[in-house]
Amino acid sequence: MITIDLLLSPLSLLLLSLSTILIILHTTTSSRRNHHSPPGATGIPFIGETLQLISAYKTENPEPFIDTRVEKYGVVFTTHVFGERTVFSADGETNRFILKNEGRLFESSYPGSIANLVGKNSLLLMRGGLHRRMHSLTMSFANSTIIKDHLLVDIDRLVRLNLDAWTGRILLMDEAKKITFELTLKQLLSIEPFEWSENLRKEYMLVIEGFFCIPLPFFPLTYRRAIQARKRVTEALHLVVRERRVERERGVKKNDMLAALFDNDCDDDEIVDLLVSLLVAGYDTTPTTMTLAVKYLTDTPSALAQLKEEHEQITRKKGALVALEWDDYKSMPFTQCVVNETLRLSNIISGVFRRAMTDVKIKDFTIPKGSKVFASLRAVHLDLENFEDARVFYPWRWQKISDPANFMPFGGGPRRCPGHELARVALSVFLHHLITRFSWIPAEEDKLVFFPTTRTQKRYPIIVQKRNVVE
Repeated sequence: MITIDLLLSPLSLLLLSLSTILIILHTTTSSRRNHHSPPGATGIPFIGETLQLISAYKTENPEPFIDTRVEKYGVVFTTHVFGERTVFSADGETNRFILKNEGRLFESSYPGSIANLVGKNSLLLMRGGLHRRMHSLTMSFANSTIIKDHLLVDIDRLVRLNLDAWTGRILLMDEAKKITFELTLKQLLSIEPFEWSENLRKEYMLVIEGFFCIPLPFFPLTYRRAIQARKRVTEALHLVVRERRVERERGVKKNDMLAALFDNDCDDDEIVDLLVSLLVAGYDTTPTTMTLAVKYLTDTPSALAQLKEEHEQITRKKGALVALEWDDYKSMPFTQCVVNETLRLSNIISGVFRRAMTDVKIKDFTIPKGSKVFASLRAVHLDLENFEDARVFYPWRWQKISDPANFMPFGGGPRRCPGHELARVALSVFLHHLITRFSWIPAEEDKLVFFPTTRTQKRYPIIVQKRNVVE
């Protein structure tokens, strides 16, 4: 006879739990078989293949984790990383389908640890009509017309201002981050560089480090430090927003992103979250691209020589002390080849996460509703079927490519990076002044690493020497 004591015994409860888990696993597995999910392996329970992913990216191969699984399972495969079963796509056509169907079949999906750092009102986490409205507003402050008429003069001035202080040995990555942070503050808040902005940048460095922590049941010290830094950042930005509201009531208006957010009746918390996410977006990506462009050029003397000739021709025509204008930017064809090739070869953000809003049929597979999806942009860029000698820096390839369908360094669809044109202009202006004003050599050997993002291991130390330029 079965008694209540037997039902509640530890062994019985354990057996019941194991039976329940087996039933759930069987049901889930059967469901996935019925859905014809992409093939793959999910690794050990809970951890999945996260450790394999992390260890793979410690090598000098930019896509070791994806390469081995594409060879085994195909360009769309299933794995389990960072706590979730995830479908990876290394296929250009599939990636375009995923990104174009944002809000219909897929939605943005990021870990809660990232949401805590960017804030619930950030552009990264917005969805639906609100995202469309704020994305459009952001683009309106970074389109070609705004850059041509307003931002280009600030980009040129801030690049010059920072390069004026260069001497001897510098860490190029750190210097590039300083330039882009100052430019972003000017664009968003009309703030010029001074002690306050430099202190804010140092706090941002701590916030950014938190993005690269591996999700664990308990948060590491780096993440806790990032949360504390974010609190200090938001307090500083709240103060700016309040002061600007007072100025606005007195009739003082400025032509920047903050003024536009006031016009759209955003409250202070919404504004600060959005400012935090926009500063984060520009802080790491563009300066890393600047740094890698210089590294690739240094390692490819023929490309550097051709780029020098293009920019020295501009300098000879107008003089070194005259600010660059839009026509100068448009007369840099080989520079754009270098920009494209740097973006292609080392996408700073290797891909984007989405979640399926419904069962989605892709090729011969069905991605079940609720599944996490990772569209790998870098894997497509490094595929030999898409680009000849895909893992070699060869900017001349872009003199022949007219319709780069598989080139998506800024993402695509409704969430395409709104600052894509601004990033290109900033990089072009930076290269112009660097090449025409300095010569340089690497201070020590440095190499690329690809986890958690593409970057140089030592922040690319170089020794710079000022050149004699034509005024």
